[in-house]
Amino acid sequence: MLPQNTLSQAHKLKLRWLVTLSTVPLLGVVTAFGIMPQTTFNTSEQKTIVEEIALPVIAQTASTTATFWRNERVQRGDTVADLLTRLGVEDDIASNYLRNNKAAESLRQLAPGKEVQSEIAADGSLLALRYLNNDGDQIVIEKNGNDFKTGLLPAQLEQRVFMRTGEIKNSLYAATDAAGLPDPVANQMADIFGGDVDFHRDLRKGDRFTVVYEQNYSNGEPVRSGRILSAEFVNQGHAYRAVYFQTSSTTGNYYTPDGQSMHKAFLRSPIEFSRISSGFSSSRFHPILNKWRSHRGVDYAAPTGTKIKVTSDGVVTLVGQQHGYGNVIMISHSGGHYSTVYGHLSRFAAGLHRGQHVSQGEIIGYVGMTGLATGPHLHYEFKIDGTQRDPLRVALPDGAPVSAAQKTAFLETTRELNDRLSMLHNTRLAKLD
Repeated sequence: MLPQNTLSQAHKLKLRWLVTLSTVPLLGVVTAFGIMPQTTFNTSEQKTIVEEIALPVIAQTASTTATFWRNERVQRGDTVADLLTRLGVEDDIASNYLRNNKAAESLRQLAPGKEVQSEIAADGSLLALRYLNNDGDQIVIEKNGNDFKTGLLPAQLEQRVFMRTGEIKNSLYAATDAAGLPDPVANQMADIFGGDVDFHRDLRKGDRFTVVYEQNYSNGEPVRSGRILSAEFVNQGHAYRAVYFQTSSTTGNYYTPDGQSMHKAFLRSPIEFSRISSGFSSSRFHPILNKWRSHRGVDYAAPTGTKIKVTSDGVVTLVGQQHGYGNVIMISHSGGHYSTVYGHLSRFAAGLHRGQHVSQGEIIGYVGMTGLATGPHLHYEFKIDGTQRDPLRVALPDGAPVSAAQKTAFLETTRELNDRLSMLHNTRLAKLD
């Protein structure tokens, strides 16, 4: 029998090691403590053993410089310096480049609300700047040695579909603004229904509209409005409805739900949303000639420089000056069966000349007050076989309907668009009731 004060080999191996590693390896060693556990024999003296264990040498590598990204939105009245301060940039070279270099001009032209991203080093120097310009393209400004360079990446667009509905209380634009409808979409709506609704004279309080349209986004930011897919305009209780249909890989048009073209051969008006200062009349007192005479056209009061659109496809027969018209453009349509006149212009579209073919909606000139005019306005005439007719009341010829070969595809493609309009129409009626 072993004496009681002698430990067995097994007990000798039962040592607990508590190893504590220092979190700040300044000494380059780790200290280990071994403590003899208590035993039932209770006869051995407790000892503390200290042993040094060398740590492996860690190779020193070059540390990567920390960089930081920060986002800010352009505020009204911002200067480049203001924006850089909020972005945390402290870099005189970058500031000089962004304030003066032509390649960075789009930054200085950013509209309020546009987002700008900056990548900066720990010392505040600028490494990169990214933003979407006003056209929706991504601009990247990067450090290039001791200077900077600017690059442009075409926008990767994502299309989202929105639905808006509104009611006319004062004016079309006031109603579309209240409904959150972008101005380019409001202009499209006016063009689509312009052959059926005279937006100068026919609007009434209580008229309403519903629009389904595309909005283009880039990196989550709205960049530009897309095409109207379907729309309804209720004018004086009569509902007009239009849906877009792609007739080929490159062309499309707007049609009624049964396939009739919404596209008229002529626009009802050559100017958007201007005020009619003088209508078509067989007897009107002329403010300059001071005598009664017929007024065989319509005058649209508008600021000098307002764009004038040709109302139908045609060929220019006159660009120049003529009597009381002042600067005037005359255009022949449909082989001379129809013709239009645009008078008192301040100037013509660049390069416009006699014999030139023009397309409906093309800008041909700008409002002025040349000739016999007391203020800036457009004098517009509409002629059939050489005889002036009231352009606000004459029946305009329709465009071609959906072809018989495409009728089935048209009905299938536009069914969902019509369903959306019906849903919003019924919801709107229920709300009004």
